[in-house]
Amino acid sequence: MSMDFIDKIKSLSDRVEKLKGQIQTEEATKNAFIMPFIQILGYDVFNPTEVVPEFVTDFGAANSEKVDYAIMKDGQPIIIIECKWHGEKLEKHYTQIHKYFHLTKARFAILTNGIEYNFYTDLENANKMDEKPFISFDLTNVKEQIANEVKKFHKSYFNIETIINTASELKYTNAIKTILTDEIKSPSDNFVKFFVSQVYQGRATVSVLEQFTGIVHKSVNQLINDMINDRLQSALDQNTKNNAQTSVTQETENPENKEQTKDSKIITTNEELESFLIIKSILRKKIDVERIFYRDFQNFFSILLDDSIRQTVCRLYLDNNKKLIGLFENKKETKIEFASLNDLYKFEDHLFKAVDNLLTKPEQPEEKY
Repeated sequence: MSMDFIDKIKSLSDRVEKLKGQIQTEEATKNAFIMPFIQILGYDVFNPTEVVPEFVTDFGAANSEKVDYAIMKDGQPIIIIECKWHGEKLEKHYTQIHKYFHLTKARFAILTNGIEYNFYTDLENANKMDEKPFISFDLTNVKEQIANEVKKFHKSYFNIETIINTASELKYTNAIKTILTDEIKSPSDNFVKFFVSQVYQGRATVSVLEQFTGIVHKSVNQLINDMINDRLQSALDQNTKNNAQTSVTQETENPENKEQTKDSKIITTNEELESFLIIKSILRKKIDVERIFYRDFQNFFSILLDDSIRQTVCRLYLDNNKKLIGLFENKKETKIEFASLNDLYKFEDHLFKAVDNLLTKPEQPEEKY
């Protein structure tokens, strides 16, 4: 099954995480991280009519400069890319890419260290690169919403007018998000005054503003937590419904299952359901999540491939004071303790290996519990 754009980006993200400790030069960063990224955008890095390395700007011999890559269309650069070693901070190289942008006819510039990608254009003044990027993309923290904006630079979808229109909107949404983030962390006087004017009948004195600063900060954070919890609960409820429907189907098809369910006093907890969602989110990089199921037993909670007990990815033991994950190798289970559900992300490689083993091993008779 061919991977879509998001899957390819996440695959490159995994590659970056695994290799970045071994990549010590700018040239190695280009080869290991940046060239694969250009290929994900649909451009052939080995075809000089599409990608030109060490592109020479054409403003005149006296002012010529070399930019690391230029993506070409109809013989003209449409995107220039300036590369740095992945350990470099991009901010200090803004002046360099700004100059290159002015010396070419490209409408877009990317400044990257192979992990962070800053996308620029000229919204404020024609042919003068904006000071701030309209997309900032981090391969170690892939957010699908931003990745979908990056996808517009793919060869198959590239359209200058569409991206420019999007860039204009992104410029303001990013600015607003930055302001809101700052206000949530540390509410300004003007931010606090707005809420005081809406809910307080008295005069907004200095002491009142001081009092309301803490109230506003607490209220906003509680609202955000409530929204997150509501979305999580909605997802948990949907998964409970789906698994309940699966259980009903199994009971209808197999009377023994129905009898087992009737006598069972097993209660699936929210913590177990949340762990199931986390493991699904991990395994989506490896396999279609529609193939990932769970079954709750008296002593453990199993994550299964294709809803088959003989295809156990892992077991979770969450009922006691300590949390354990059971991982299998050659039918032998190894239990590892972890502190919180967020720590499940640390077992990504183990879970991937478990799925690989299940996909390659011959089917075994279903175990009885």
